Amino acid sequence: MDGLQNDPALPPDVRLPDLLAALPAAVYTIDTSGLITFYNDAAAELWGYRPRLGEAEWCGSWKLRWPDERPMLHGECPMAVTLREQREIRGAEAIAERPDGTLVPFLAFPTLLRDASGTLVGALNMLVDISGRKRQEETAERLASIVESSDDAIVSKDLNGTIMSWNDGAQRLFGYLAEEVIGKSITILIPEDRHDEEPSIVSRIRRGERVDHYETIRVRKDRSLVNISLSVSPLRDSAGRVIGASKIARDITDRKETEKRILMLMREVNHRVKNQYAVILSMIRETSKRAKSPVEFEKQVRERIMALARSHDLLVGADWRGATVFELLLAQVKPFGNEERITMSGPPIVLQPNAVQYLGIAFHELATNSAKYGVLSAHRGAIAVAWKIDYDSDGVKRFGLSWSEIRDPRSPRTPKPDLARSCWSG
Repeated sequence: MDGLQNDPALPPDVRLPDLLAALPAAVYTIDTSGLITFYNDAAAELWGYRPRLGEAEWCGSWKLRWPDERPMLHGECPMAVTLREQREIRGAEAIAERPDGTLVPFLAFPTLLRDASGTLVGALNMLVDISGRKRQEETAERLASIVESSDDAIVSKDLNGTIMSWNDGAQRLFGYLAEEVIGKSITILIPEDRHDEEPSIVSRIRRGERVDHYETIRVRKDRSLVNISLSVSPLRDSAGRVIGASKIARDITDRKETEKRILMLMREVNHRVKNQYAVILSMIRETSKRAKSPVEFEKQVRERIMALARSHDLLVGADWRGATVFELLLAQVKPFGNEERITMSGPPIVLQPNAVQYLGIAFHELATNSAKYGVLSAHRGAIAVAWKIDYDSDGVKRFGLSWSEIRDPRSPRTPKPDLARSCWSG
């Protein structure tokens, strides 16, 4: 280290070169021509190899790059500029590329060296490895990007409940711009009847606990309420002390509506199943009164359950809203064939689900009787079905339906007479 004089403030037995060699920071020196005259182990470690003294120029790095990773000539490095221009460049950033391809970002602090007479004799440079800081910055940038692009509302607050950060997701969910809420209390988002939730959450955060998927209600800027799932995590400083909380709020309105619809559907299904049981039990009871043998009983029950299933198919196809008289009648007579011999007339009426099930069984019975004894048992004749809406003397609406069978005189007579049926219901 030619020209590097021992500092008189140092003890006589301590040499400055020895002190520099022992420093954990990367330090090296150059002469006035730019050739490296000294470097310590920390510098060799940063560069990734040991350059030859008196041959390597300006900087011991194998290769150099600008902060944007463009190649940098050694003669363009901060040390070279400092010596040539005799202007110290403090804290300039560059990147050292090691022989194995590793990139090490660093800050340079070159200092001009002069002898006792003030003559320039070279320069000393200290390099500060900022790889860790760069990684932290990159991690912070990635996290910031994730926070800003998240569909969820992500908000941070201090332990007093003051809002410190506010992402775009929070703006979309709650309606406030960041500048409208940062610095204000988080309670502006909490309905009055739920203010007791905040002290409980803060208490857990102070203890370093997390709050996961806490379902609650919050209030938007327009004062409308929104169902959210809230997750809260402690924020810590470099010493590990809890200094605040990070909140992630997810809008679960759609999920809550879906759960509500599922619950309503389950109740409706339960109600319908009970109605089906009632219809089947009634059907079995009536069949047992008329069946003359177990075989006949089994046959009639099976046929009536099939008729009930046809009515059920109509209801399912219409989302259980009901079925028209025309659709129901056609569905019940179709299995017997010859439906072209049936005429129907009446206003368009949509029957309620219960009426569809009971009236479907009635149509099945009428068609069954006709197939055994009436028009559908012969090759000629017709069936006329008509219905209407009427009112009784008290003004109550009533539904009336008639089933008439008209024989063709040329058709062979059966033991039963011509059939005519009518029914009325309130």
